[in-house]
Amino acid sequence: MAGSNNNLDAKALQITPPRWLLAELTYACPLQCPYCSNPVDYAKYPNELSTDDWKRVLSEARKMGAVQLGFSGGEPLTRKDLVELVKHARELGYYSNLITSGYGLNEEKIIQLKEAGLDHIQVSIQASTQELNDHIAGTTSFHHKKEVAHLVKKHGYPMVLCVVIHRENIHQMTQILEMAEELGADYLELANTQYYGWAHTNRDLLLPTKEQFEQAEQIAQAFKEKVAGKMKIYYVVPDFYEDRPKKCMNGWGTTFLTIAPDGVALPCHSARDLPGLDCPNVNDYNIQEIWHESKAFNFFRGFEWMKEPCRSCDEKEKDFGGCRCQAYLLTGDMYMADPVCSKSPEHGVIQQAIDSAGASDNLASGEKPLVFRNSKNSKAMALVDDKGA
Repeated sequence: MAGSNNNLDAKALQITPPRWLLAELTYACPLQCPYCSNPVDYAKYPNELSTDDWKRVLSEARKMGAVQLGFSGGEPLTRKDLVELVKHARELGYYSNLITSGYGLNEEKIIQLKEAGLDHIQVSIQASTQELNDHIAGTTSFHHKKEVAHLVKKHGYPMVLCVVIHRENIHQMTQILEMAEELGADYLELANTQYYGWAHTNRDLLLPTKEQFEQAEQIAQAFKEKVAGKMKIYYVVPDFYEDRPKKCMNGWGTTFLTIAPDGVALPCHSARDLPGLDCPNVNDYNIQEIWHESKAFNFFRGFEWMKEPCRSCDEKEKDFGGCRCQAYLLTGDMYMADPVCSKSPEHGVIQQAIDSAGASDNLASGEKPLVFRNSKNSKAMALVDDKGA
């Protein structure tokens, strides 16, 4: 296996074990959300791990110390072996979470998952009205999602609702909060769009103005006080309106391990975008080797890789220089300080993005339509990428 890169002696670091495993079971999905975090060229990766391979991965990661497990996708419900994998996870001692659109989930499947030992179900809804939900999802799904939310609650799960917030639905903040209350949500995640994958492609159409964001945040905070003790609301602030970057993945190669559908192991779900990482595959190496020895997982561990101003920054142990994928997407240099940071020499690209989004009237005019996440568009983008390469 390729060892650590020249910028880092991994042996000099105390490498902590993975704690959170994200199992992206498939890139298949009946929805077509234009902010999907899957790679825009996911059509290039049609292969999926077998049931036995996934069981091996779960076992190896658990042996290393992973305790939290997310079944994700795409839509994980498209995998016929989901119940079997949940049962295996329970036997290993994971706390398991199904991250789903709810599309295709019914009462029989919920009962099967409950009996198999699933601990948690997170259901996403795209908007507070059928028309907008079904438009964003690209699939008629609104009423089914609401029915699933009620069924999740009926069968003893906490009702965990996720709504991704962006310019097309941010005006519905009050109605979204009321919908969550009507559904009996115990937890509501208002996840402002993070601009990777398909969301990066559609950024000019999805990024709200600062005024829209601030108004929506005020509404959410006021509602949070109203439902205190009944519903917990998590408001994920968009990076572009912060002056300091997030502590991405709690530090590269310290906590989170993502396994893509084809078996590629990633330090974060967007790391496929970064050049030169040589991300290993679980078909070739075990999780122990991948976590400790691979080039990809050692690439940005520690601080030696950093350029200025990060290298001498007194906040580097708080944010680790921010998000590597965001730095690459916005500057073309994955070693650069995350441009979200006001100390970054490339911070201006954030303001340019905000200005571009604020000036865009394309949603109303239809001059620049959203690019929906589907196999046709993915194949087209993969073809463009191959030609560019």
